[in-house]
Amino acid sequence: MKLSLVTFLLVSLVLSSFFFEESMAGYCFYKCKARCSKAEFKERCMKFCTICCEKCSCVPSVDIENKHECYCYGDMKDYKGLPMCP
Repeated sequence: MKLSLVTFLLVSLVLSSFFFEESMAGYCFYKCKARCSKAEFKERCMKFCTICCEKCSCVPSVDIENKHECYCYGDMKDYKGLPMCP
């Protein structure tokens, strides 16, 4: 009985993390698509926005000045010390 309960809980945990990752990927894609809609280099913007979104679990609204809406997103720096997130 205990083994089946432990197995059920373990499987539930694995499945819930999978669905969370899938839903987060969808969230990041749509939020970044909106944020990068006015970018000159859309593919590059989407790449970095998605990376930042997955690390921070949030994306500021479309305007570049709104990074204060998601502090983690606005505070991330690249290896040169420049802002990483578009």
